[in-house]
Amino acid sequence: MKKRVAFYTLGCKVNYCETESLEALFRQAGYTVADFEDVADVYVINTCTVTHLSDHKSRKMIRRARRRNPRGIVVATGCYAQGFPEELAKIAGVDLIVGTQGREKLPQLVESLREGAPLNLVRPYGERPAFEVMPYGGKHRRTRGFLKIQEGCNRRCSYCIIPLVRGPQRSLPPQAVLERAREMIAAGCRELVLTGIHLGMYGSDLEGVTLASLLRQLEKLEGLLRLRLSSLEPMDITGELVEQIALSSKICPHLHIPLQSGDDAVLERMNRGYRAAEYAYLIQWLRQELPGLAISTDVIVGFPGETEEQHRNTMDLVRRLKFSRLHVFKFSPRPGTAAAEMEGEPPPSVKERRSREMIALGEELASAYRKRAVGSIQEVLVEKVVPYRHGEGFTPDYIRARVALKGQGRRWRGREIKMLVQGEEKNFIFGTPLR
Repeated sequence: MKKRVAFYTLGCKVNYCETESLEALFRQAGYTVADFEDVADVYVINTCTVTHLSDHKSRKMIRRARRRNPRGIVVATGCYAQGFPEELAKIAGVDLIVGTQGREKLPQLVESLREGAPLNLVRPYGERPAFEVMPYGGKHRRTRGFLKIQEGCNRRCSYCIIPLVRGPQRSLPPQAVLERAREMIAAGCRELVLTGIHLGMYGSDLEGVTLASLLRQLEKLEGLLRLRLSSLEPMDITGELVEQIALSSKICPHLHIPLQSGDDAVLERMNRGYRAAEYAYLIQWLRQELPGLAISTDVIVGFPGETEEQHRNTMDLVRRLKFSRLHVFKFSPRPGTAAAEMEGEPPPSVKERRSREMIALGEELASAYRKRAVGSIQEVLVEKVVPYRHGEGFTPDYIRARVALKGQGRRWRGREIKMLVQGEEKNFIFGTPLR
C-alpha cells in the first residue's frame, strides 16, 4: 500500500505554489496525497512568519498533525521554519525542520529519518544562493496556475522579516520560466499568475533581463489566454513595463501595488522609499496610461508611533484612490527587524479598531468597484462549474464572477465566456452568458 502524505499551507501565494511542487515530489516518490484532516504517514506544514499570528497558527497545525497520527512523521518547512527552527524543535512531535531552501530531496530525507531528536536541516543563506527548482505540481486541467519566477528580497522595509527568511533576490532564468509555462499550459492552465517575493525585481541578477522582457516572451506562447502579475512594489513599475502591459492582449488589467501607509512620517519609519503624494501620482499615471486598470493594495494599521491623525491620513488616501480591493494587516513586531525596536506601538484595542475601520472602507470600495461592472459585458475565464447553477471564475480585472448555466456550460471550464453583468453581491458579480 502506498504511503500517504498530507500538507497544510499558511501564508502567501508563493507558499501555495511551493506546496504544489512538494506534493509533486512526494507523488514522484510513490506517495498518495491525502487530506490534512485524514490519517497520513507524513504531514508537511508549510509555515509562515509574516505576523505573530502566523507563527501561532504554524505551531497549532504542527500539534494538530501530531494528534492526527502519533506515529506519523511531522515536517515543518517554510518561512517560520527558516527563521526560528529552535522554537519549532521545542514542539513535541516535530521530526524534521527544513527552511525555504534545499527541499528538492524532501521525500528522501523523510525516508532516511531515524527516531530521536528533531533533525534540523535549516541553514543560513549565503551571498549567492541558488534558485530552488522543483517540479510543477498543479493539478491536471487547472485553469489558473501560479508560476514562481523570483525569490528573495534585498530591500529592508523596517517591519518585514521576509528578507531574513527568504534570502537575497534571485531570478529563474527566462528559458526555465518558458519551459515551466509550456508545461503548465499543456496541463490545462489558461491563465498564468507570475509570483515572487519581490516580483518587480525579476531579472535584476541576470544580464539584459527585465520583467517586461520576460512578459514579451511569455506573450507568444500558444494556448495561453491570460497573464497576471501577483504584486508589484511602487518603485519597480517602469515605463517599459507599463508599455508592455498597454501593448499586450494577454496581460490582465489588474495590478496589486502595496501602499502600507498614506502618511509620510509613517512611510519614512517603514523605510518604504516613497512619499504618499508620489504613490498617488503613480496611481494617477497608471490609470491614465492603462484605462480600465484595477488596482488593489495592502495597508498596515497600528505601526509604531502611528497617531490617530496619521491613521486618518491613510484612510483619506485609500478612499481617494478608489482601490478595487484592500488587504489590511495589523502591525506585528517581527524579531530581528528595525520596527521591533521602535517605541509607540498602539495598544491592541486601538489596532483592532483601526483594522475594522480600514476593512470596512475596503469592503465599501470593493462593492463600488463591482457595481461599476453592472450592465457591462465581461469576459469570465471559468475555473469551475457548479452543475445546474453557474460557472465561476474571474474577469480580467480580477472580479470573482458567476455565470448562470441556463442548461448549458457543462464544458465551460477553461473557456472565456462573455457575460452580461446583472448585479453584484458580496465578493462577486453575476449575470447571464451571451450567445
